[in-house]
Amino acid sequence: MCGIVGYVGFRNATDVLLDGLRRLEYRGYDSAGIAVRTPGGLKVVKRSGKLSALAEAVGKTPLQGALGIGHTRWATHGAPTDPNAHPHTTEDGRIALIHNGIFENYLELKEALEARGHRFRSETDTEVLAHLLEETYRGDLLEALREALKAVRGAYAVVVAHADHEEIVAARTVSPLVVGLGEGENFLASDVPALLPYTRRVIFLHDGDVVRLTREGVEITDLEGRPVQREAVEVDWTLEAAEKGGFPHYMLKEIYEQPWVLENTLGGRLREEEGTVELGLALDPKAVDRVHVIACGTASYAGLYGKYLLETLARLPAEWDVASEYRYRDPVVDSRTLALAISQSGETIDTLEGLREAKRKGARSLGVINAKGSTLTREVEDVLYIHAGPEIGVASTKAYTAMLAAMALLAVWFGRARGALALEEAQRLLREMRRLPRLVEEVLEKRPLVAHVAEKYHQAQDFLFLGRHVQAPTAYEGALKLKEISYIHAEAYPAGEMKHGPIALIDEHLPVVVLATKGPLYEKTLSNIQEVRARGGKVIAIATEGDEEIRKLAQDVIYVPEVHPLLAPIVSVVPLQLLAYEIAVLLGRDVDQPRNLAKSVTVE
Repeated sequence: MCGIVGYVGFRNATDVLLDGLRRLEYRGYDSAGIAVRTPGGLKVVKRSGKLSALAEAVGKTPLQGALGIGHTRWATHGAPTDPNAHPHTTEDGRIALIHNGIFENYLELKEALEARGHRFRSETDTEVLAHLLEETYRGDLLEALREALKAVRGAYAVVVAHADHEEIVAARTVSPLVVGLGEGENFLASDVPALLPYTRRVIFLHDGDVVRLTREGVEITDLEGRPVQREAVEVDWTLEAAEKGGFPHYMLKEIYEQPWVLENTLGGRLREEEGTVELGLALDPKAVDRVHVIACGTASYAGLYGKYLLETLARLPAEWDVASEYRYRDPVVDSRTLALAISQSGETIDTLEGLREAKRKGARSLGVINAKGSTLTREVEDVLYIHAGPEIGVASTKAYTAMLAAMALLAVWFGRARGALALEEAQRLLREMRRLPRLVEEVLEKRPLVAHVAEKYHQAQDFLFLGRHVQAPTAYEGALKLKEISYIHAEAYPAGEMKHGPIALIDEHLPVVVLATKGPLYEKTLSNIQEVRARGGKVIAIATEGDEEIRKLAQDVIYVPEVHPLLAPIVSVVPLQLLAYEIAVLLGRDVDQPRNLAKSVTVE
């Protein structure tokens, strides 16, 4: 959440900052601001609301300078107002800073600073650091930042500029920060897309890193001032990959990228003849007796799917936890427990803290991650990358299907290594995995039908989603997508649970989306549909091609190609993504930046 951009070089910093912030809008925000070092000193402009409001304000008072910092804020402490927007400054206006994260001890610091005569102009936790910098600055900006940070506790990515210095200084702990390397110019950002128009050579900063950027170079130290060496890497994302590519929304573009993403996730890893997969993991699968799946939101539903597959194919006991609860339940963990952390961004704080709790208790660790160089990649012993590319839309789509594919790969890998999965069944699964990109393409061709269904039901106030076994996570994900981008209330349940309470909600006004693809529990799912129909509910069925029986029971049917029942969620989630998208568009919602949401939740 929040976006950071910093620049020092030869260009007009205002243009670089605004452009970079636009490329970070997907992270979610409710105010924005910039500070530019001009001949007349540091000039700050900030506005609540969208970037367009900031750009309009800047247009009225153009800022000219070759150094600046910019920020998009997602409110935590204090409402989304102009005074609470970043950058914040010292009382004399000579130092400006921006901050992602939370200073947990800001109240006690604020009280002490006020007792020493400091006057605060905002309600934010961030402003305490501006006042601390005012006290610690004695001519060396980097040293002042190091000294000030000793007083704060919490997560942060902080970037600071001074009217008297042609440099930017920054530091990170937990919250992500990336350096972009140029010729005669250098950059900072909270995520790579902001840097792509200018450079693909980047340095991913680590926890505890402090950095000084000038036009000539980059200096990295730790919080004690000791030099630190960090490797520069070449990012393989192109600018085009991070833009819309002709689609009206990033989300729709990313839905249509899913066949390509599945090729990336699966390609080169399937060994059909041997009935196994090549994952390049150092982990010994026979050294694991149980798995703890730790994830949040969409990633958690991919993890629940993984639990089903690990137990079914590998006979490996698996527990599934919402990451924000995991470390507080005092989980039973030992050295033969595998903590499986799943995250698109690799920066989700709840997932990171859950993983850290498991590691403290002795667990081994494996990350299923999209973002290379992220914090999670450095904290796990092994990484299974999903290779989904940059996902800009706040509501995850292509990363979810890639995570499902990764879970299938992992379950086959464990199953074969543990002797629980027969060669013939493994070969069948791998052949079916090979078909997945083409099958998803076939589903995408059904978008006009999905749009027709969306037109029928987009005025509904509530939705119910039902699925059984591996399709239960699909139901959860379908309901989440609808909630996230349309703001329609939606609930999801395992279909067998409908009788245990949710059935009271069913009437003629309630659309019920049922995952009714062919599989071992198909007939039981049909019984659930009968129960919905008997109470007047409107059934939208996701069903297997050729199933004519379902037409007698459902008002609307969206067919998907037949595939192995354990892989069906990878195909059947796609029409649910399209349904949520089409309904949101009909309702005029901001699809790529839904209200109150952020792409990566980096604070508890």
